[in-house]
Amino acid sequence: MGRESFRFVSPLLALLSLLIAGPLAADEFRSSSLTALRVDWRAALDQLRIEINGHPQIAGDFIFAPRRSVPRYDPRAMPALVQLNAISSHFFTGITRSPVPVLLPFDAAAYLEAQRSGVPVTLALSRYQADFNPVEMFDAGPAGYSATFSFEPGAGDGMPSRVFARPVEVQITGSALVYDIADPAGGKGEPVKPLAATYPDLRKFIREGYVRYAFTRFGVAYVVSIQCLDSVARPRRLACKEAYPVAERFLKALRVAGGQRMRPLTDIASNVIDRPAARSPDFSYRPSGDIIPNTGYRKQGGHPDTIAYAQIRFPLEKAPAFVRSQSYGKRDKSEGLTAYPWRDNFCESRSFEVWQCGGGYGHQGEDIRAADCPPPGEGREPCDPKQRGVVAVRDAIVIRGAKDQAATLQVNSRTEHIRFRYMHMNPQVMNADGVLNGRIVTEGEKIGVISNYLDHPAGTSMHLHFDVQVFTRDGWIWVSPYVTLVSAYERLIRARGREVGPDIAGAPQPVAHALPEDVLKPDLREGSSGEDN
Repeated sequence: MGRESFRFVSPLLALLSLLIAGPLAADEFRSSSLTALRVDWRAALDQLRIEINGHPQIAGDFIFAPRRSVPRYDPRAMPALVQLNAISSHFFTGITRSPVPVLLPFDAAAYLEAQRSGVPVTLALSRYQADFNPVEMFDAGPAGYSATFSFEPGAGDGMPSRVFARPVEVQITGSALVYDIADPAGGKGEPVKPLAATYPDLRKFIREGYVRYAFTRFGVAYVVSIQCLDSVARPRRLACKEAYPVAERFLKALRVAGGQRMRPLTDIASNVIDRPAARSPDFSYRPSGDIIPNTGYRKQGGHPDTIAYAQIRFPLEKAPAFVRSQSYGKRDKSEGLTAYPWRDNFCESRSFEVWQCGGGYGHQGEDIRAADCPPPGEGREPCDPKQRGVVAVRDAIVIRGAKDQAATLQVNSRTEHIRFRYMHMNPQVMNADGVLNGRIVTEGEKIGVISNYLDHPAGTSMHLHFDVQVFTRDGWIWVSPYVTLVSAYERLIRARGREVGPDIAGAPQPVAHALPEDVLKPDLREGSSGEDN
C-alpha cells in the first residue's frame, strides 16, 4: 500500500474504532482519540539537500548518504541531520527531541557559510532569520515542536508599513499527532497563490482570534498563526490584514532546521475512562452543556461534550472548589458562587470565537472559585483568601512572555499534544516566581495563587479561568474543559460525583481528521474583546 493510500485509510480506521465503541452510557466519560501521522524523512532530506546546495561553499561538508551500518532509528543513520542539529541546537535547545522535521525561519546553511567566511559571531541572528527576532519560545518533544518569533515594526526590506506599533508575534507548530474532534469548520480556508508552488495544500483562514496558515509537508501537519482582529488597523490592536504580509514572509523563510527520525507514533483510540468507585456525599455537577439559561451567544444553549481531553491534576491546590459562572452567577437563583452543584460556563456569551459554541462565540474555558474561608476557630488551619494555591495540572513546559497575563502549560508526549491555560493570576508575581517561557513544571507544583487580575489588579472577581487547547490540522483549537475538570476533581477528592439536572442532547462523537477538504472562502467574522474571561 502506497503512502497516499495510507494517509486516507488511517483516519478511516480511527473513525471505525469510534463507531464500534458506540454511544456513551449515562454518566460516563471518554478519553480523546488521536491520529498519528507518518513522517516522510526521505522527502525532508531531499529538501535539506536543495537548501544546502544553494550555498556551494559549505555544501560539501554535509553527508547525505545514509549509514546502513547502524540501526534505522539511530541518529547516525542520517549524518546530514546530525550535522544540521549540531548547528541549530545552539539557538533552538532540544531540537533533536522533535520526531518531525523542524521548519523554522532559520537559514542554517547561510549561517554556517557566514561563519566560514569570517563574519563576526556577534552579528545579529535576525540576519539569518529573514529579520525575525531570536526565538522567544521553542519546545520540541515526542509529538512535534512549537516555536514563537516576533517581527519588529519597520523591519524587513520590502515590507509594507503598518499602523500596529508593536512587534508582531508569529507562532508555528508541527505535529505528528492530531486530535480527532467533530469539527464542522475544520479543513476550510482559501489558497495563497504566491506560495502555492512551495505549499500546494496551504490554507489561509481566520479562526478563534488568529489568522492561520495550515499545510502538510513531509506527511506532517504544520500551522503558522498570528493573533489578530479582522477589523481596521489600530496602533494597539493588530489587524489581520496587517498580519498577512508578516505571516507570508515567515512562510517564505521556512527551512529545515533539524529534528530526528524516531519510531513512528501510533493512533490513540478513545476509551471509557476509569472513575473512583466510592461516591461523594457532597460533590455534584450539572451536565456538560447545561449553562445558565439565556447566557449563551444570542441566548443559545451550551455545548455538551463528554470527552475528558486529558487525565490531569485539578488546578486548585485544595478542595472544595467550584466551577461556576463569574459573570452570570446572579442569574442562577438556586445556588451561590461557592456551592455544589458545578455548572458549565464554557459557552457563556463573550466575543471570543469558540467553534464548539452556538453561533461560534463563547467563553473559551471554565471559571473556578475556591471555597470561602471559614470563620477562624480552634483547630482550624489558617485561611487567607488571597493565598489559595494554583498548581500545575501536568508535567509540562511553560509558555508565557514577561508581559503576558496568561500562563500556558504545554504537554508534548507520544500520546498527547495539548495546552492548559491559566488566567487572572498577577503577572508581576508570576514574573518574580519565574513562570516564564521554557520553565519546566511538575504535576502538582504550585505556580501561583488565585487572584483577580484582568488588565490591572481587582479587574475581575477572585477566581481562576482555566481552558484547554488541542492540536488539530487547523492548529490549536479550544475545547470544553468541563468534563476534564470533573474527572480531575473526582481524583482529587477520591470519590465520584453525582450528575444532577436535565439531560442535555448528546454531542456528536469525535471523528478522525482526514486530509483538509477542498479550500473554501472562510467566514471572516472575528470575535475580540478585552472583556472578562
